[in-house]
Amino acid sequence: MVRECTVDDAERVSEIYNYYIFHTVTTFETEAVKVREMRRRIAEHREKFPWLVYDENEIKGFAAAKKWRTRRAYRFTAEASIYIDFRHKRKGIGKKLYNELIHRLRQNSIHSILCGISLPNPESVEFHKKMGFEKVAHLKEVGFKFDRWIDVGYWELVLKA
Repeated sequence: MVRECTVDDAERVSEIYNYYIFHTVTTFETEAVKVREMRRRIAEHREKFPWLVYDENEIKGFAAAKKWRTRRAYRFTAEASIYIDFRHKRKGIGKKLYNELIHRLRQNSIHSILCGISLPNPESVEFHKKMGFEKVAHLKEVGFKFDRWIDVGYWELVLKA
């Protein structure tokens, strides 16, 4: 059910992600991500970082990682994100995707995983706590979407050897 995401999955991944663009402050993007752009993102990041989908006769969610920063000293840190089709939330899909994402990042010598969460977002905060992440930062009013200022918190999971 959890498998590697391919560029052929870009249309469905875009559908899931675009819902969050237009209906939530989960992502600070404000324009739909076209399939061509999603293909580019998947292809670009898959070289070193995993992109995974939960596929049960249709893709119901995806999780992805990318480099945290470009400076060499950050090479063991990744930023993770996860998006579940809003019709399939709270069914354990996120846990399965994140468990596999964390496993693969550990295999790629990643030491620290960061995740930015727009606030308030109790559902995502609770999910990340259950996955072992802890809050390490709170940035006030750094995003502006839907005519309001939005805070962002950062959660971190340090992978033990």
